[in-house]
Amino acid sequence: MNDHLAPLLTPEGRALLAEVRGTAPADELAVATRLRRTHPAELVSAALAQARLRQRAAAKFGEADADRMFFTPNGVEQSTRASVATYRAERLRTLGVTSVADLCCGIGGDAIALARAGIRVLAVDRDPVTARTARVNADALGLADLIEVREADVTEVDTAGWDAVFVDPARRGGRGRIFDPEAYSPPLSWAVEAARKATHAAALKVAPGIPHEAVPADAEAEWISDAGDVKEAVLWFGTTPGAVRATLLPGPRTLPGRGLPDPHVRPVGRYLYEPDGAVIRAHLVAEVAEELDGGLIDPTIAYITADALHASAYATPYEITDQLPFNVKKLKALLREREVGILTVKKRGSAVEPEELRRKVKPQGPNSATVFLTRVAGAPTMLVGHPARP
Repeated sequence: MNDHLAPLLTPEGRALLAEVRGTAPADELAVATRLRRTHPAELVSAALAQARLRQRAAAKFGEADADRMFFTPNGVEQSTRASVATYRAERLRTLGVTSVADLCCGIGGDAIALARAGIRVLAVDRDPVTARTARVNADALGLADLIEVREADVTEVDTAGWDAVFVDPARRGGRGRIFDPEAYSPPLSWAVEAARKATHAAALKVAPGIPHEAVPADAEAEWISDAGDVKEAVLWFGTTPGAVRATLLPGPRTLPGRGLPDPHVRPVGRYLYEPDGAVIRAHLVAEVAEELDGGLIDPTIAYITADALHASAYATPYEITDQLPFNVKKLKALLREREVGILTVKKRGSAVEPEELRRKVKPQGPNSATVFLTRVAGAPTMLVGHPARP
């Protein structure tokens, strides 16, 4: 492994990692000064840097796994959240997959989830440090018997003999996120062809903002959110061509698309429903609107309104108490009258930033409210209300 990680694999390095575990940023200087009296300075720096990465990684991998794994900065940033990787691995298992070629494996997050589902994995990455990190992580979690890590260019790997292919192309470059699928590394077109050659099934991880027109006709497209945050989209091959679905974690709860026409637009009713981001990305707002017996407040805005309160796994309900044309002074007066000091601001179809509005209305008081900055039938509107419990 590279110089700054290799020493951490020694008994001294592992002991030092255990000692600096949980060090708060404010305490790092004092801890480093103390430890450098008895350990090489480079080793202390490496241990503290790895401890910081493990603290960041705990949100994705859980504290127990993060404390045993090794990370690189890019690895923490780009790896799949464990809950999402576990869901995808389980879906592959239910499809009858027993072996997967994991191309662009990174530090091994998806390979770990696949192996824990009982699936044999060939994990491939062309970066030597990343490949070695994946190998060390497989060993650290007791999964080395199921995960073979190979340092290679994924475009040169023969995936024949493996039930399925999973590809997670790099979607970041020197200037940040890459939005053009053909600028992925490797390009989406290459990944699609690799998927089509798979013996049994394939899954391609792509950015959730991928245009629907970029989805191949022979692929199923699935958008996944975790705790309300959209995490990724997956193009599946070997399932149902042309299908679309939104999956919400934890759960999982999956909403299949039925090709419904756009919902009708209607006046704002007593309740406003905010669909989950995965539902919106998958263009399945119509399916939720039908479930709620509701309509849209505007043809271009993904807020659903209805007169009755219904429970839905795919949308969060709010009871609307006031509807105002966009007017900051009127909103400020209303909030002052209601003694609202805790204000949640949501926006969709408005150029106004929530923090900007919050500064202008200066909420004060013991009560709470939610204001939606949006459009109703094309007109800039403020909807005031609060979360509703079905």
